[in-house]
Amino acid sequence: MSVVVIVGAQWGDEGKGKIVDYLTKRANVVARYQGGHNAGHTVVIKDEKYVLHLIPSGILHKNTLCLIGNGVVVEPAALIAEINGLKKRGIPVGDNLLVSKNAHLIMPYHVALDQASERAKGKKNIGTTGRGIGPTYVDKMGRSGIRVGDLLTPEAFFDKLKANLVPVNFLLRNLYKAPVFRAESVFKEYMGYARILSRHIADTDIVVNDAMARKKNVLLEGAQGTLLDIDHGTYPFVTSSSAVAGGACTGLGIGPTKISRVLGIVKAYTTRVGSGPFPTELHDKTGELIRRKGGEFGATTGRARRCGWLDTVILRHSCRVNGLSGVVLTKLDILDGMDALKICTAYSYKGKMLTEMPKELSVFEKCVPVYEEVKGWKESTLGIRDFNKLPKKAQAYIRRIEALIGVKAAIVSTGQKRDELILLQEPF
Repeated sequence: MSVVVIVGAQWGDEGKGKIVDYLTKRANVVARYQGGHNAGHTVVIKDEKYVLHLIPSGILHKNTLCLIGNGVVVEPAALIAEINGLKKRGIPVGDNLLVSKNAHLIMPYHVALDQASERAKGKKNIGTTGRGIGPTYVDKMGRSGIRVGDLLTPEAFFDKLKANLVPVNFLLRNLYKAPVFRAESVFKEYMGYARILSRHIADTDIVVNDAMARKKNVLLEGAQGTLLDIDHGTYPFVTSSSAVAGGACTGLGIGPTKISRVLGIVKAYTTRVGSGPFPTELHDKTGELIRRKGGEFGATTGRARRCGWLDTVILRHSCRVNGLSGVVLTKLDILDGMDALKICTAYSYKGKMLTEMPKELSVFEKCVPVYEEVKGWKESTLGIRDFNKLPKKAQAYIRRIEALIGVKAAIVSTGQKRDELILLQEPF
């Protein structure tokens, strides 16, 4: 038995979906442990593109059990739309998908509060997707949330809904000058969702621990990235959940002693969506070239991603807080054809050299990257499946990254398709 955690090591969008999909052929169970439908995992199979938001990427494999854990926040309409979309494309979704009773439901008032709050902040907004993720986690921590399991007990669901709408409607009406909600309308809508989703609702903590007891291989899938983690990211420009490897334990009900290996997904350059500090961001033709070649537009929102050189300062932070066993380097092929590449090895701040990521936002925002320049390669790396067949300068780039972060590469991705990668270490 092996239990492998897949975590984003940057600001998300590192290519986790493809890697989870590839590793699923070695796994019996794939489980998502945090976030919501603000995430977008893209998988390409034989020129067919699949974009998944809530359902684990393992759903594209027959005989793989997929779990949505208690750490995830679930928008039922979005989940149903995703299920139906997969079915239309010939992907069966039935007993192979289970959702935790303890996962919290995104309610329509969470979306309204999210969007109204962002508008009120103006230029100081966080840059959320406006899908109600943050307010749902606020209710969870405030112990007033409504959980997926509540869909199975209509009377209890309605009582919680009525109680929640008292302060919610007060805020919407008086602070945000926005429309309010009627309990009866929301209740009717969600009971409709309950009839569709009831077959998928289960005690997923029991299911996943039973799988481990039976020596099954389990793959744990995170969303977003380490630098968006609520505790270890660039707060307050972060997501609302624990995106680091530790979140897999709390988000699924798995003890830390069960984890065999943690793989951090690292894009060969750096991107970020939304507001917040980004020392290596490029505002020139090179940044635009990377964005265009890499297709750097959000799978969920379509927003253009900010692009920049690889930052090993934030990667060292990710390696430490996740306890990475190995890294998966993605999108290496996007750097093909460049004369020179830059790697950020430290920051300069008010005349001081910083080799570790500062926790203070006011400091991080003013950090200037200190670069090491390495030679680029002209040859194509697209689709190469043997490390020794990579251009020597591409090999040198990978080895230099390993030396700077102190963690070896386990996989190198050389294209979008499922099999366009180099396996250097067997994760299971």
